[in-house]
Amino acid sequence: MKPIACLLLLVVGVTPGFAQTVNVWPGVAPGSERWTQQERVIENTPVGTVVFNVVTPTLTAYLPAKQKATGTGVIIAPGGAFVAIAVSLEGDTVARWLQQKGIAAFVLKYRIVAKTTEGIPAMDMDTAGRYGIADGIQALKVVRQHAAEWGLKPDRIGFMGFSAGAMVTSGVLLQQDSASRPSFAALIYGAPFGTMPAIPAQLPPVFMAWAQDDPVARDFVVKFQDALTKAGNAPEVHIFSNGGHGFGLKRQGTSSDHWIDTFYYWVTAQGSK
Repeated sequence: MKPIACLLLLVVGVTPGFAQTVNVWPGVAPGSERWTQQERVIENTPVGTVVFNVVTPTLTAYLPAKQKATGTGVIIAPGGAFVAIAVSLEGDTVARWLQQKGIAAFVLKYRIVAKTTEGIPAMDMDTAGRYGIADGIQALKVVRQHAAEWGLKPDRIGFMGFSAGAMVTSGVLLQQDSASRPSFAALIYGAPFGTMPAIPAQLPPVFMAWAQDDPVARDFVVKFQDALTKAGNAPEVHIFSNGGHGFGLKRQGTSSDHWIDTFYYWVTAQGSK
């Protein structure tokens, strides 16, 4: 069976109101043909459900009811330092929130470094992130290819990432082929964590949000914002006084609790309705 036929079989039956999962690649993801690690899921961690050792990248689709659908879609890349995927805190809960607002959401479980030791190992972030970025670029192609059957406008499909997932988002946003970039991008407490890539002018609209008391990502995010601005782009920037790193949709009693409302208003202003 041809690869495209395999992919079409995988996407049959993605129904509004339900979450269903499809593979990002029609076969083994390029570059990980010899990976032998086994995927592992741990529930009830301090950040909810976490996935390790991802070899087969997937998209979980949350399509809104037809009467609510705006035609806008967002691919969501959760964080996890490229050794884990915080799939509930920065994935499913965000997707359900957007779904209720009429925005189709697709949670991307991208390839990450094999988890062999406790904690976060020392790593080159550019090397660690390249597989997730490749998966993100392919995921955007898949969603656009199936825009009609999923009730989406091809020019209204964006990308959102958290922490390491924001680095994935930056890679999808900054790819050389401008036609392959997302319609908009949202980077939540994350940015390129390795070498600063070349920044083109006239990028799609960019939304950024982070907290001033974030010890993990703040400096990288500020550096990326400056690079975007110097290249002639004008990102929408929301800096919260506190909230720390990894706030997701947690309710902490801080102003960062409302970042997603701000994102929704911004997306609406971009023409989602």
